[in-house]
Amino acid sequence: MRTTSAEFENFSDDDELWLSDLETRAIDLENELSVWREARQRTLGDEDRAAEPVASLPHESFRRVAGKAGRGPQSGPRAPVHTAARRAAARSEARGAGRSRADAERTRRLVDQGRQSVRRGWRGRGRKLTIGLAVLAAGVILLVMAVFRPSASWPASVAVVQNEITTACQNPNVASEPNQVNFACEKSTNQILWVFSLMASGDNPNFTDTKTGREGLEPISATQGGEVAWSLNLHHPYDPLNAVDSLEVAARAINNIIGGASLIGSNGKPAVQAGLESDPANCARYTGSAAVISRAGYPSICASPVTSPAGQAALVTDVYQRWFAGSSPVFAQEAGVLFQNSGDPGNSQVQAILKSLFGPSA
Repeated sequence: MRTTSAEFENFSDDDELWLSDLETRAIDLENELSVWREARQRTLGDEDRAAEPVASLPHESFRRVAGKAGRGPQSGPRAPVHTAARRAAARSEARGAGRSRADAERTRRLVDQGRQSVRRGWRGRGRKLTIGLAVLAAGVILLVMAVFRPSASWPASVAVVQNEITTACQNPNVASEPNQVNFACEKSTNQILWVFSLMASGDNPNFTDTKTGREGLEPISATQGGEVAWSLNLHHPYDPLNAVDSLEVAARAINNIIGGASLIGSNGKPAVQAGLESDPANCARYTGSAAVISRAGYPSICASPVTSPAGQAALVTDVYQRWFAGSSPVFAQEAGVLFQNSGDPGNSQVQAILKSLFGPSA
């Protein structure tokens, strides 16, 4: 019995070692499976690690207890095999090795490829930054073009004549008599003077027409100018080549054409000269109302003022045809366009008119 018991114990020890080897191998396989799972999960973008297997408690049949005394040479007390401790140590070592390999693999991928989320975020921000810079550059280019682009302007002579108009319109006698119409020198309509001068003589007071002999800004003879100048109480004889004299005469003539005039006829009797606003049909065209005011000894005049841009342009067109006798109706229409667009020299119609008057360089 003692021999059998000893052999059985030896067999049991060997069996336990064999089982321990099997368990160690199983643990290695589990670790390799865990590493494989972690690699697959990272490939799919899952940051969570796979759950690690939980070690089960050793079965009671593999526990080793001390033998009883009196069993022979091998019946003395023996230290327990501690199979559970060896399994736990093996699992811990294998787990550490697996984690080390997984961490090394992950570190290598981060070094070689970089973090995907970071790369995607940087690419998105970089694309937005590029688009923003492109839009900003385009805006700067448009701003520079708008600031430094040469803008259309009136001929330089216009500014000179505008200053001369300021002086000429200081004469209180340029308004029509007796209705005191002063369309030619009103602040909002006095551009009629430089527009008419631009059309008739290029705003050049030294202008001379070799065909008709006309001189200066006005399309009238020196004799006619002198007659008008006398009524204006000028301080010197009328000079058609003096810009201020010429503009004063033009202003009085334009105002008379619009508002009419009361004159002394050749027979010495008073005579009333009707103006454009003496006609109800014209008043309807200029003001929208045909009503006129009539008084004894006064030319009739529109009951409503001419204030609309369309009405003023129509009035200017009609005045030009009377002021510049014999001029083409086309020129009269062009005068109305220039008057209406006096603040917009870049207007396409204005540019076309200036080119027809002065050539492409205008």
